[in-house]
Amino acid sequence: MIKFLDLQAINARFDTAFKNQFQQFLNSGQYILGNGVKQFETAFANYCGTKYCIGVSNGLDALIITFKAYMQLGKLQKGDEVIVPANTFIATLLAITEVGLKPVLVEPDINTFNIDAQEIEKHINAKTKAIVIVHLYGQLANMESINLLAKKNNLLVIEDAAQAHGAINNSKKRAGNLGDCATFSFYPAKNLGALGDAGAITTNNKDFANICNAIRNYGSSEKYIHNYLGSNKRLDELQALFLNEKLKVLDADNEARRDVANRYLNEIKNKKITLPYYNGSKNHVFHLFVILVKNRNKFINYMETNGIETAIHYPVAPHKQEAFNTFTPKHLPVTENIHNNCVSLPISPILSSKAITTIIATINTYN
Repeated sequence: MIKFLDLQAINARFDTAFKNQFQQFLNSGQYILGNGVKQFETAFANYCGTKYCIGVSNGLDALIITFKAYMQLGKLQKGDEVIVPANTFIATLLAITEVGLKPVLVEPDINTFNIDAQEIEKHINAKTKAIVIVHLYGQLANMESINLLAKKNNLLVIEDAAQAHGAINNSKKRAGNLGDCATFSFYPAKNLGALGDAGAITTNNKDFANICNAIRNYGSSEKYIHNYLGSNKRLDELQALFLNEKLKVLDADNEARRDVANRYLNEIKNKKITLPYYNGSKNHVFHLFVILVKNRNKFINYMETNGIETAIHYPVAPHKQEAFNTFTPKHLPVTENIHNNCVSLPISPILSSKAITTIIATINTYN
């Protein structure tokens, strides 16, 4: 069986380094916000090209803290509208509603699966205060157009970069440094994945960074002095140490993912399969390789019968979830087309050439 994602094999490459880091962690006696977190925050900020990085508990909390910090700065208040892609994982919307903001769902570009800048403009009104951009599946959204639109309308631009670690735009800037701030998840399956939950916020705004730092730690910037209503959403020290090791090979891993993707794009020749758009640049890190195929269940069963695991990202669009049953509109055709027909193929930096060849051959004989 070719696994969809073999996390054990991916992390086996770091076996010695992880064990060394754990031993140092054990010996240090610093188990909460120690040197490991500080080192990772510095390294990841430098990697993204930002002045600040705040390590937090997970990607959802990174978004929640972000919104709360902007509320403290007076940039947002309860009831404000936040434009967000309709085609995203539900966590993006959960963060918005958690803090009393109103998500406004916008359709994606069917070619890139990312939020459509032209559609964004149609939804801007006096209540709109921010745009959340999701670089879905690892491909950067059209940030130049979106930033121009945001500047024209005085809107915050928040990157949800949970799937785009290391993606680079035409100006050589990375995901995490393309808006007012960015949030990351280091869920184990991500391109930069921890061995548990972890997340981060990146920004160039000192005041915003200081507030985020405080909110993640009980609202405190000084021990026992609490300036904000915060919570315990800190990056775990041990996860930070593991992430420090994996960050060293992130660019190489992303190149390996692009190599897999290029083989799929060049060698899959089945007219029943719609391949994803890719312009050949480093703006895509292929966290996922998502195709569209009619009669999806038939295709998935066919692949499984031939010993290949696939996945669906995501089977039900957020506006169709019971949790958001009061949302309008109830019909978003582009988003629903993607969610009804998408299938994710195996992709990882350690996927073997033999496995890739088998996957391609199997897909090309599907009918």
